Amino acid sequence: MQIKDVMSKDIVNLNSNDSIERAAQLMRQFDVGAIPVCDDSKKLVGIITDRDIALDCVASGANPNEQKICDFMTSEPVCGSPDMDVYDAIRLMSRNQIRRLPVVENNNLVGIVSLGDISQEPTLQDNAEVALRNISEPGTNNHI
Repeated sequence: MQIKDVMSKDIVNLNSNDSIERAAQLMRQFDVGAIPVCDDSKKLVGIITDRDIALDCVASGANPNEQKICDFMTSEPVCGSPDMDVYDAIRLMSRNQIRRLPVVENNNLVGIVSLGDISQEPTLQDNAEVALRNISEPGTNNHI
């Protein structure tokens, strides 16, 4: 099975100059914990997570309405391709301790796959659980 078989294709994205407040509003509206950040041509330039907003922006006392996404996003995020095998994606997510993997084709964002997407597939549930355990271990890459 390939990532394109389980990824979310209809995804919202932000521009790096959008405010943190806008990112939080979209996360609430679409009930997501991360939003890809793209330039005007849909090229992926980063990802912003609810954790980035809560721990890096709000907890530091910054005003989310005055702060730009580019100051808090993860630049150059780990990515997958639509034709990547789901098991390879799970290993990549586990190794990098990330819960969401942007999917890029020809330098453009085409989707995003999360552990939740993977766990919905009955044949992959056990793998998603193992990846979640690995991701949840204390480490240095807990930002996606």
